[in-house]
Amino acid sequence: MTSLLEVQDLRVHFPARRRGWRPPAVVRAVDGVSLRVEAGETVGVVGESGCGKTTLARAVLRLIPPTSGRVLLDGEDLGTRSGKELRRCRRRLQMIFQHPLAALDPRMTVAQILGEALDLHRLALGRPDRQQRLAELLEVVGLDVAHAARYPHELSGGQRQRIGIARALAVEPALVVCDEPVSALDVSVQAQIVNLLADLQERRRLSYLFIAHDLAVVEHLSRRILVMYLGRVVEAGPAHALVSTPRHPYTQALVAAVPVFRAQARSPSPLHGEPPSPLHPPSGCPFHPRCPLAKRRCRTEAPALRGIGTEREVACHVVAG
Repeated sequence: MTSLLEVQDLRVHFPARRRGWRPPAVVRAVDGVSLRVEAGETVGVVGESGCGKTTLARAVLRLIPPTSGRVLLDGEDLGTRSGKELRRCRRRLQMIFQHPLAALDPRMTVAQILGEALDLHRLALGRPDRQQRLAELLEVVGLDVAHAARYPHELSGGQRQRIGIARALAVEPALVVCDEPVSALDVSVQAQIVNLLADLQERRRLSYLFIAHDLAVVEHLSRRILVMYLGRVVEAGPAHALVSTPRHPYTQALVAAVPVFRAQARSPSPLHGEPPSPLHPPSGCPFHPRCPLAKRRCRTEAPALRGIGTEREVACHVVAG
């Protein structure tokens, strides 16, 4: 059976500025990531800032061109689509951005922002139908129709993010890429937005690719989780199993850093040190400079993502042997 979204060995490399006679360097922002999202499913992607989560999201939507690899939506290769064909595909694949104020045009009212999507895809049959659809979109995200006349700067952070969600829903997508949709919000508002996303998924049978650095939020929404480090997936598996029995040392440290998971964490303390520069990554396993279990082999040989059991995958010489 064809998955709704399938990402195959996706790589996004950025050339760095050349200095003097040194050979040109390359930033491997995403370095061979594969994943699947089924209809009605949420797949979470978690990791520290700079691990490549947002680059992965933008490459999936073709907002930036991938260096190699394929993105399949309903079996269609988005890399072979352009113009009207790509626009048709994008109606089924939408995005909620991290910073709603930066993602919404400050010169446009809420009605214009939402109406733009309806007009672009010709989803409204006339002015009455357009007004009705706008009212329904505002209602479904918990806002009043009076908000339609306001500008983004006149709304609170939570209200702006609700508008961002409504804009994504306006074209009736099958899958929504959520790029850190609650990280810029207050804690109480975060819970409201997370509950709204869960409710919308149940009512509309949406699929989510949910990207965040907060493992607790990702675990709450996701069926499966991928853990990224320096552009690569280091562990993947069912959400509850990955949190309750993390196998990779990096995943163990992420779990230990979350207060609600700390009691069940294997690692006694959170991560130490900073992630290495993606411009000059370490040899071998990229995590070995911070790993308490690192061996000589970890310093010279990069581990492949290997299956452990029926649904778990781990990229670690110590764990996978």
